[in-house]
Amino acid sequence: MARFVAAGARLLLGQLGLCWLRLCGAGAQGTQDFELHQPQGKEWVTAGQTLTLTCTTSGRGPAGPVKWLKGWGSGNETVYEQTGSFPRVTRAVAGSDTDFSIHLRDVQPEDAGTYYCVKFNKSLTGADEVFRRGKGTEVSLQGSSLVPGMVAAAVVLCFLLLLGLLVALCMYRRKRRGKAESQRPAGPAATGSSSPTPLQCCAGTPSTPSSAVRDAETSRLPSQQRGEEDGDIHYADLQPLPAAPRHGRSAGAACSEYASVRVAAK
Repeated sequence: MARFVAAGARLLLGQLGLCWLRLCGAGAQGTQDFELHQPQGKEWVTAGQTLTLTCTTSGRGPAGPVKWLKGWGSGNETVYEQTGSFPRVTRAVAGSDTDFSIHLRDVQPEDAGTYYCVKFNKSLTGADEVFRRGKGTEVSLQGSSLVPGMVAAAVVLCFLLLLGLLVALCMYRRKRRGKAESQRPAGPAATGSSSPTPLQCCAGTPSTPSSAVRDAETSRLPSQQRGEEDGDIHYADLQPLPAAPRHGRSAGAACSEYASVRVAAK
């Protein structure tokens, strides 16, 4: 009796093994025509814009989700999967079983990197195992738009540069003004110092009589009375100059020299 039981058990195990092999073979045959397409090799995007990452599948695949990963290996980051919340990421074709393209809104500099579309397979333990993955799309940023903080910093920098230029211009003008004032001749001499008067030739023209010349010279003489009123004493002296050639002058006309010295009265 025990012999028949053992034989039945071996037959049952054989049938179960055959069924398992058939199932596995059918599953493998069903996934042989599965393909995953990620056509974008490299994408350039401006900060603040929306990036579209394309991924499509064809054929029959095993049970398991399709996810988008940033980076590959232990440091990868899940950008999108069918479960979970991803505020900046949406499906391009919602609910599709073959189109898993996504839109990434408001791209920032930290979003630069390589993105992979990955098909996972559910293992017997329930864990997700990589079944297929795309070749990857490298995302780079170009011409990043200015954010408000950068604009404010640029305005402040321009203001400081303009202020520095104005200060430098004022200092330069003040320096030039001081240099000009230092080179300007000194003012009138103080009271009590002698103030020579330039020599003036009093010779008249050929039509000017000598008496008119003498009257003009006499009128220029300072009076002692006015000097006493002003508190100064004036001395005047007339010295004849050598006779000049007579051509061009009338007879009797002479040239004289006038000098004045002012001394404060004690």
